[in-house]
Amino acid sequence: MPADPMATVRKQLDLRVAEIRNARSLSAAALYAQIDGIREFAATNGLAALELLARTSSQRALLPGRRVAVHSCLDRMMDALDSHSPAESTAILAAVAVRLH
Repeated sequence: MPADPMATVRKQLDLRVAEIRNARSLSAAALYAQIDGIREFAATNGLAALELLARTSSQRALLPGRRVAVHSCLDRMMDALDSHSPAESTAILAAVAVRLH
């Protein structure tokens, strides 16, 4: 068993994010499904900030300009994993919004 109980969760998230980043041509629906998988994973593990970011990311996956938007969201996934307060969640979403505008 790993010394850090979050090590397994962190590794799973790393794998899922890398899979999305390495995909060459995903349709909007496929991208949505992969990110929604991260949302479900976060919900199952009680990671509220990550779940919120993944929900926002999956919605952006269906919009024009999705590649830039989704990659901006993916850049903040580890921050969301380490987030422990609603204020931190808001700051992460704000950072994504600022980057996109």
